[in-house]
Amino acid sequence: MRVVDLIEKKREKEELAKEEIHFLLSEYLKGNVPDYQMSAFLMAVYFNDMTKAELLEFTTLMRDSGEIIKFEKINKFLVDKHSTGGVGDKVTVVLAPILAALGLASTKLSGKGLGHTGGTIDKFEAIKGFKFSSSKEEVEKIASKTGIGLMGYSDKIVPLDKKLYSLRDVTATVPSIPLIASSIMSKKLAIQSDVIILDVKVGDGAFMKNIERARELAKRMIEIGIGFKRKVRAVLSNMDEPLGYSVGNAIEIIEAIETLKGNGAKDVKEVVYTIAAVALKAKGVIKELKDGYRKIDEVINSGLALSKLKEFIAESGGDENLVNDYSILPVAKEKLEIFSQNSGYVAKIKAEEIGKAAMIIGAGRATKYDKIDHSVGIKIFKKVGDKVEKGEKLAEIYYNDEKNLKNSKEMLLDAYVLQNEKVSGQKVVIEIID
Repeated sequence: MRVVDLIEKKREKEELAKEEIHFLLSEYLKGNVPDYQMSAFLMAVYFNDMTKAELLEFTTLMRDSGEIIKFEKINKFLVDKHSTGGVGDKVTVVLAPILAALGLASTKLSGKGLGHTGGTIDKFEAIKGFKFSSSKEEVEKIASKTGIGLMGYSDKIVPLDKKLYSLRDVTATVPSIPLIASSIMSKKLAIQSDVIILDVKVGDGAFMKNIERARELAKRMIEIGIGFKRKVRAVLSNMDEPLGYSVGNAIEIIEAIETLKGNGAKDVKEVVYTIAAVALKAKGVIKELKDGYRKIDEVINSGLALSKLKEFIAESGGDENLVNDYSILPVAKEKLEIFSQNSGYVAKIKAEEIGKAAMIIGAGRATKYDKIDHSVGIKIFKKVGDKVEKGEKLAEIYYNDEKNLKNSKEMLLDAYVLQNEKVSGQKVVIEIID
């Protein structure tokens, strides 16, 4: 069997057999297929897609390239929530304690932020002393006690994905839907769970810029899940403006805690409540999502969800007192207030621009080698649909270094698009697919 023949076959839109996909991926993992040939194959996939059978086999081989983790010691309904990435996305920090308070458990791999999108690991690592679980045994111990089991990505889990993603990143094949679907689902399928819930972000601050592509991605991932006889649900949520009001790490932890105290932003609450209710429905606890919302309100109002977060922080080496004393978190030395130069209604907030404005002051990474400053970030005060007067405060930038401050300010001002006519607020949860 020759790799060049498989490239040609895919170029001509022919379906590859299982044996051919197995040969290609196994030989690439061994180092017997050069990057230039795999690059050609990935580009052929980018243009010609994959069939259902090809995608299932491709994902299977990716999953099986590394360890598969099962949690025999966690006797709870396991929920693995995945976000495709956005700006101000602190959903996991809020959702995991709520699920724990509802009697479920979160078991998931969490990632670091890159580019304009934030990562769950970076947010929690803003807490002094906090250490993510690095082994199955640590996850089982903490999740059995708290109902929250979060683990950092390991090179031992789906190593083929890491190798392929590095190649996709430099060959302009990252946006390929079958390659995105297989990348995400191979990691989800490598970790035991009773339901996988995909939070597919849509809009300016997301990788999926329009609803059609987001819907297609969700359906392809659900298709993979069905092939593995796994429960998969997808929630399409709006990322045409930042989620909530804070974009950073320590400041997003604060906003997440405030949400668990019942003081959260409306959009954060809607996404979290929807995903938690979808999880309850998948378990069979409720028939209608609205029934789940009532149960979520109960664990918020009683303080049980907040106590689960405190417990998780303590078990992970952090100071649980920070839920009532935010001074324990790192604080930026300087603050710059940003005022509107015009009057009008907020028609649009360019979420990606806000994310980049936060990234260049240290809240995110331009490359995976960059160091995060957990104390810095941006807080916005106006959302889409809000009235703004000239000279009114739009945002605050929290910073330690003036190096990119001017650019960050300009990006922030450019991100706000005002118009004279009143506009309605954005729909947050666009669609649920199961």
